[in-house]
Amino acid sequence: MVRNKNKEVSAALYKKLAPLLPVVTPSAKGGRPRLSDEQALNGIVFVLRTGIPWEELPQELGFGSGMTCWRRLRD
Repeated sequence: MVRNKNKEVSAALYKKLAPLLPVVTPSAKGGRPRLSDEQALNGIVFVLRTGIPWEELPQELGFGSGMTCWRRLRD
């Protein structure tokens, strides 16, 4: 089993948290595909653990943009 070094939340923990997350239906207009909830959650945890500003979340980690993660936390 290969582990992602950047992953902050384990698959087992995410499986327990997934039912608590809001269900979002895709827009009928189309648009950019939504970042997965697991990636956004990992980005949120990374920012909260490191204390970096939301805008400085590194794109190389694959957690999406800092603003996306912040909006998911807000919602």
